[in-house]
Amino acid sequence: MGYTAPPLSERIILHPGEHRAVRGKAVIQTLLGSCVAVCLYDELASAAGMNHFLLANRRYSRDLPLSITEAGRYGIQAMELLINDLLKLGADKRRLKAKAFGAGQIIETSSSDNFECVGDVNSRFIREFLKTEGIVLVSEDLGGPLGRVIHFHTDSGQVFRRFIKTGATIDVERKERDFWTAEIENHEKRSEDIILFK
Repeated sequence: MGYTAPPLSERIILHPGEHRAVRGKAVIQTLLGSCVAVCLYDELASAAGMNHFLLANRRYSRDLPLSITEAGRYGIQAMELLINDLLKLGADKRRLKAKAFGAGQIIETSSSDNFECVGDVNSRFIREFLKTEGIVLVSEDLGGPLGRVIHFHTDSGQVFRRFIKTGATIDVERKERDFWTAEIENHEKRSEDIILFK
């Protein structure tokens, strides 16, 4: 993680809880289920990056501001780490643009009318965060029943998204549950079409 100037052909794979910021040309890719990946870029500075995070709680009241929850603070940290690394590369926060992906409803949870499940919470958080910080959300692909593969081209700001099949989505759910469980335990101790987002 951190900030580097990659070789022209560098391909970077992100896992849950990771982020990466680069200057110049690279392709950052990740696999998403309920998690969210946010692509941030400053075209003038040729600086761009992406993170991959999951708000580590099953559900929250629709009436509760996410920023005051433990999960909300985790999401804020994930965003601030990426933003700070971009600033170190010469980006200007006022010029940052965002594209957001993920937050699929692949983790089944029981819910009452006043509660939101994981994907909804992640979608709500990132929209609220970007609005509060004054960062323009250029495009988004959030929600739905399937996982996604994301390829972010840092030099152009283009993002290619491909849905993954149901069977593969089940494996993503298992990996996210493992990550989710580890985060909670750590705290307690302490379709096939490719879509381009221009």
